[in-house]
Amino acid sequence: MSALEAIPRESTALQGFYGWTDTLKGVYYGPGCVTSALPKLLETIGGTKALLVTGRSLHDKTDVVKKVEAILREHDAFGATFYEIGEHTPIAGIRKGIQIFKEHKCDIIVAVGGGSPVDGSKAILYNIQQETGGPTLRQIAIPTTLSAAEYTIGAGFTNDEGHKVAVSSQELAPAGIILDAELTLATPERLWRHIYMKTPFNYLPSVTENLYRPGVTPPVKYLCYAAITDLFKYLPISKANPRDVVARQKLQLASWMSLWPMKLERYSALGLSHSLGHKLGARYGIPHGITSCITLGPTVTLKARIGSQEDKEYLARVLFYLEEIPTGTLEGDVRRLGALINRLVGELGVSSNLTEYKVPVGELESIASGALGTQDDPSVDVPTVVRMLKELYVVPLE
Repeated sequence: MSALEAIPRESTALQGFYGWTDTLKGVYYGPGCVTSALPKLLETIGGTKALLVTGRSLHDKTDVVKKVEAILREHDAFGATFYEIGEHTPIAGIRKGIQIFKEHKCDIIVAVGGGSPVDGSKAILYNIQQETGGPTLRQIAIPTTLSAAEYTIGAGFTNDEGHKVAVSSQELAPAGIILDAELTLATPERLWRHIYMKTPFNYLPSVTENLYRPGVTPPVKYLCYAAITDLFKYLPISKANPRDVVARQKLQLASWMSLWPMKLERYSALGLSHSLGHKLGARYGIPHGITSCITLGPTVTLKARIGSQEDKEYLARVLFYLEEIPTGTLEGDVRRLGALINRLVGELGVSSNLTEYKVPVGELESIASGALGTQDDPSVDVPTVVRMLKELYVVPLE
């Protein structure tokens, strides 16, 4: 999943291509908007009976799922609820979801929760399409964390061998998205703070690595600057006051800007931190948000040494938006950004390391090789990544 690919690193600064996600029919946002937004999207998209896909914790420990079920029942659009999508989206859960979708004659999925329900729904719909040969059925995503999985065309899941794999299609991107911060209040504080935890701390890696991801256009990169600015501002506010709905809504909007819906002429993986996260997470059971807390700051710091001139310029410019004083050198500015990311992780109380998750040093070469995939950029190779990973057995310093 998300291995880096050997694709031409042509600059998009002066020429390129932008396309939008064809499936997306609308994004509704605002505290409490789910009550009116969900019926509108069902009407727009044309779904008549929904399978509600969520996680066990959200189902068992909160009233969020019951609220969404009630809206669907009120509009005679409820089919069933499936809540056996686990961390890293195991294939067994996908198979069970397909079975329930068919048994209840559903024609649309409403995914509620983080990246696992959203990605799991994509995988369910992908496999149904492969089996029937018909059109890909649609999904409405109602995120309760900050994974930003609802803006992507790919679905990551864990296969029978325990490896993270993916399916990808423009047709898999959700057709409707509802950003209702009131629903996030049920998300446990520690999970919310992570920004990816297979939902929470996915957003910071996504938005940072989009600054040097091949094919990303300048307008999207400037949205990334806005997203990073709001992330650094509102995450500490949300940590200090977890009931602050305005801060949570701002963070949901920032997650939208972090992965602005777009269609690339040729797919490119997000970046090294993201790819390492999938390999570490699936193999050692590390929540995706935690892998990002471990790898993102060091990966950005590595970019100061191996990144292209343009990549370093885009990363260094973040300091301006964070109102930080430049160091005087481009490489110094990039290293400073890496340190600021490490500091934010520490301030949020989500610092971790590879020692905590008992990652064997002897397997680092395999992890690095899997993350790099087929890429052949001479500036980043397996030994370079292994050296970086060896430094992650302790918490990085600011």
